[in-house]
Amino acid sequence: MPDSLSPNHGPRRLGARPDLVVLHYTAMESHDAALERLCDPAAEVSAHWLISEAGETVALVPEERRAWHAGAGRWGAVEDVNSRSIGIELTNRGDHPFAGPQMAALERLLAQILDRWSIPPERVIGHSDMAPERKDDPGPRFDWRRLARRGLSVWPVAAGPADAPSPEAFDASARAFGYTAPVSHAARLAAFRLRFRPRAGGPVGPADMAAIADLAARFPVDRASPRA
Repeated sequence: MPDSLSPNHGPRRLGARPDLVVLHYTAMESHDAALERLCDPAAEVSAHWLISEAGETVALVPEERRAWHAGAGRWGAVEDVNSRSIGIELTNRGDHPFAGPQMAALERLLAQILDRWSIPPERVIGHSDMAPERKDDPGPRFDWRRLARRGLSVWPVAAGPADAPSPEAFDASARAFGYTAPVSHAARLAAFRLRFRPRAGGPVGPADMAAIADLAARFPVDRASPRA
């Protein structure tokens, strides 16, 4: 039996261990099409896991290996995200809600991964978090709050007055939480809102500031994972 379904993987660089989980949607019409692409050596893409809408969970690459799912981007001090992360693909075109059985399967898998690798929930992120402007998955239809309620991700809580809203104040807190990719303020704000306030628009406001200040205060990036 082969070591993995997908041939698209290699060693984690510099002896890195996974301390991030990156969630994706496949943006393809079917689970079978996504599976075929993630296992196609010509495509040069892969992930560690693929979860169908029915909740079928397929192991594609051993978690000890470096799958090719994240590409260029950054989260906190981590620039080679592939070497430091486990990638999970969810069968979804990106324009419709994620199915209940799929979310339940994701929750089971995430709980196992976080326990297996001692990864804290704040280090479960979306592809859009580490690659603003370039990626938008898992997108505005993904239920991050549901994961946070189960201790599998994080969500901002109601907080007292934050700093007056300004691009500079928002960006400082956003970087402290993890949004360190070298992009514009507008792109950083859009990535944050895509995950935490998908219906918000316009310039940065008090609700944005309160939310990002709370996240930065409770979950400063790399606090448990200082390796660069």
